Amino acid sequence: MINIVLPVDFGDKTEQLVNGAIKFAKEINGKIYLIHVAPSDIGFAIGDMGFQYFPEVEENEIREELVQLNKIEQRILAHDVDCEHLLKQGIAKDIILEYARAKKADYIVVGSHGRSEIYDVFVGSLTKGLSKSSDIPLLILPIHD
Repeated sequence: MINIVLPVDFGDKTEQLVNGAIKFAKEINGKIYLIHVAPSDIGFAIGDMGFQYFPEVEENEIREELVQLNKIEQRILAHDVDCEHLLKQGIAKDIILEYARAKKADYIVVGSHGRSEIYDVFVGSLTKGLSKSSDIPLLILPIHD
């Protein structure tokens, strides 16, 4: 079986990315290892008193993201594609690469939004970062409008 790591961010193009990964997995008899990396600073806020940490905000956000991840996993399984998932907090590129290596991934499937270089300078691009750092082949699906 071919191992495929599929990072998701629950953005507006996630469904399109998941559909592409399902199609790819079916074509090559692959198993999808679904991963979502939540930021480490979910529970932090800046207010009048400076930085404050609200653990209940972080717990609620993580709980909601886990529900979303479970729904995506169930959708993949409904297409007769083997799947398991992981939710971790940290730096997305590093966590994804670590997970892909641990699962002996043959591919990492990511999306390309087709944004401009100027966007990447200010916001960054996970796909671009992975392409520079990964020794595992990336399948980049175009998921722009």
